[in-house]
Amino acid sequence: MRRRDFITILGNAAATQVIGPDLVRAGTPPKRPIIGIPVFLGPSKIGQSFGNVFRQGLQDLGYVLDRDLDIRARSAGGDWDRLPAVVEEIIQLKPDVIYAFATLDAVAARKATSTIPIVCAALADAVRLGLIASEARPGGNVTGIMPYVAGLPAKQIELAREMVPGASTVGLLTNLKDPKAPPQVPELEAAGQAVGLMVVAADANRPEDIEVALRELANKHADVVIVLETSLLLVNSAEIAAAALAMRLPTVCGYREHVVAGALISYGVDLSWCFHRSAYFVDKILHGVAPGDLPIEFPTQFPLSINLKTAKELGLTVPPSVLARADEVIE
Repeated sequence: MRRRDFITILGNAAATQVIGPDLVRAGTPPKRPIIGIPVFLGPSKIGQSFGNVFRQGLQDLGYVLDRDLDIRARSAGGDWDRLPAVVEEIIQLKPDVIYAFATLDAVAARKATSTIPIVCAALADAVRLGLIASEARPGGNVTGIMPYVAGLPAKQIELAREMVPGASTVGLLTNLKDPKAPPQVPELEAAGQAVGLMVVAADANRPEDIEVALRELANKHADVVIVLETSLLLVNSAEIAAAALAMRLPTVCGYREHVVAGALISYGVDLSWCFHRSAYFVDKILHGVAPGDLPIEFPTQFPLSINLKTAKELGLTVPPSVLARADEVIE
């Protein structure tokens, strides 16, 4: 194959790195379904990992990806202004299904089409955002997994108090341009205020904002920081962990990937399960089921992960009661 042809087939090379090189296919036979994936973020190991999990989910359902499906991805490289154009590129491919990694990708896709089925592995606040009519009966062209569950913020506040018993101020590292973030803030504020904590916040909407925002929280005398559940903050988990540790800020997160990267503790859904399970929705749609007839699903397991190395470096002692509840301990 000539180099020029190869480049044409791959399309956006950055997108390939986001979801894994084996996920981007071309030379579509007339009858081979197309799954189009618009990706807001640029290349990342976490994004590639979740893409591979989705790929495995399809294989577990019996698909041979080289033979049965044509999966095309385009990346906005983290550029908010470019995302609509990326979605339009995907729509021009005439996909049978648009697969969205996260809510912000689903929102952009839904603004562009009300007819092409959209499956999202990590939906949030979908009714308020107008993506679905209801969780039991989505009714439109969007369906998928909703990993954000009401009540989790209160649990994160509880963990913050357990890990830092003398805490009086909780900082929130937010990413409010992501539509998944705004509903989390009032819940965290209410949960914190209910137990007498002052809650302060700092926003980061680009990777270069993260260290600045953490410094702002440190200057506001935050004793512990809760990292909101958004794509940008997840992909930059290593940077968050390193900067927070340098500033002596214990971090409480919603995803275990943060703890693997060096955060102190996490409690929330297993995103890998979400991405694997999302293949089920794609399969159903390819077999003729309307997305509006596929109820939204919720995770049922909420792993607790702790990084003992980080605790030690921060001079914190993990309470035995927390260790006893842990599903994963990193030493």
